[in-house]
Amino acid sequence: MNVTDYYVPVKWIALLWSCFLGLCFPLVSFAQVDDAASNSPERIVWNKAPIAIPLVVSEERLVHFPDSVSIGLPQSLTPFLRSQSINGTLYLLARQPFETTRVMVRSETDGPIYVLDISASPSGSDSRSLPDVRILLESPQDAGAAESTSDNRSLSLGYATLTRYAAQQLYAPTRLIPHQSGVVAMPVNAEPVDLVHGAKVEAVPVAAWKVGLKYVTAVKLTNRTQRPLVLDPRELRGSWLAATFQHNRLLPAGNAADTTAVYLVSDRPFDVAL
Repeated sequence: MNVTDYYVPVKWIALLWSCFLGLCFPLVSFAQVDDAASNSPERIVWNKAPIAIPLVVSEERLVHFPDSVSIGLPQSLTPFLRSQSINGTLYLLARQPFETTRVMVRSETDGPIYVLDISASPSGSDSRSLPDVRILLESPQDAGAAESTSDNRSLSLGYATLTRYAAQQLYAPTRLIPHQSGVVAMPVNAEPVDLVHGAKVEAVPVAAWKVGLKYVTAVKLTNRTQRPLVLDPRELRGSWLAATFQHNRLLPAGNAADTTAVYLVSDRPFDVAL
């Protein structure tokens, strides 16, 4: 047997190996693409509608924001959910199942306040890992065309309209509460503040809203003396564009009419204007 008798088998073996490798490489590359696709974050554009964030118990899920944020976790949710905010990423880990709960996430710069509807379900053997969520802001071109009309309308709201809106939010029946586009609810610290000179009236912020560059804050006023009081806007501390009392006369402490509200319009957040 000469050398050529070995040449043909070797040649065919090399050809078979090349075919085998040619089939394997595409399979490997497709598998990598599928893995990358399954791990890519879910992209959601913030358009002021609540964003649903479902969780699986004991499985951490990341929510990425355009900038640094802080989360306002309801006290009722604290035992069930661990949350950490680091450099614009929210790390959420459910300890046990819970029903859908609304959570506010506030930008630490000049960004919006995001609304998340978070829920958690039990983990199962057949459940797949949930992808990260990346929240995006609308581009100026996209948002400008859709919101220019409502923004212009919001920016043109006068002091009286803002005050009326705040009063309706507090006192009007639910079915009669108006919806005003461009109005954003702001968080308040519901602790007594030194608003009225003389320490005769206790003042507690109860709600606040932002419209364009203006803020309107509703503050509950309670008479702490045993004589009637007449409220005077000149006795209010702070820098306000407008101040309107729901009632300008309070009965002595303990009466049904010893409490009212004042609506304060400012060009800065309440705690800054105070």
